[in-house]
Amino acid sequence: MLAVLSVVSLWGCRAGAHTEPEPPLVAAGPAYKGRTHPERVASDGVTVVVGDPQAPLTVHVYLDPRCPVCREFEDNGGRELTPLVSNRLVKVEYTMASFLDDSQGGTGSKKAVNALRAAVDAGRFAEYLTVLYEEQPEEGEDGFTDEFLIDKAYYVPGLVTPEFQDAVKTMKYADFVDRSEHAFEESGVPGTPVLEINGTRLEKNFADVPFNRPKFQQLLQKIIQQPQRWR
Repeated sequence: MLAVLSVVSLWGCRAGAHTEPEPPLVAAGPAYKGRTHPERVASDGVTVVVGDPQAPLTVHVYLDPRCPVCREFEDNGGRELTPLVSNRLVKVEYTMASFLDDSQGGTGSKKAVNALRAAVDAGRFAEYLTVLYEEQPEEGEDGFTDEFLIDKAYYVPGLVTPEFQDAVKTMKYADFVDRSEHAFEESGVPGTPVLEINGTRLEKNFADVPFNRPKFQQLLQKIIQQPQRWR
């Protein structure tokens, strides 16, 4: 068997903990920029799904937009998901938390989650998420302002419309933001980023794998080839 996995998170950004700001990571290039995939909000009303609903492999990502370790994942293992989503082998589910607003102060995570939800309506969630992590302010800066979120949206073709700008400025999806944070809390994960593959959470001895592109690619390919052994 590949492994029996149960109870570990990557614990980069801890819920309820104060962490010092880290220097920005250098992005190696866009993951989803310029690529479109089917996007929707799942029936639970909080999970954002990117990719073919019938894809055999599901990767569930728990993230907070302000978390620098989430950016590190998106810039490494996250980029290995893009071709697999394009080839309909993987769909990616996102649960978006905003707990760093409490520990770091401000409203940046909430504003970013609201803007990301608005991007789903335009079918540009994945591209916009890539841009926000590429341009991510330092964790303690609370830099996800309305102006910042709209300005960076111009990097995503077709995203900036009057409807999108209004959604950002009025916090149109404030209820979604609250319910998404609640779903994160109810999941029992202690921080972000956290990954689950076909419902199984990565165990501690796998914690470095999502940050190593070759290792993560190898793991995903093994699971795609032998999904029955991943449990």
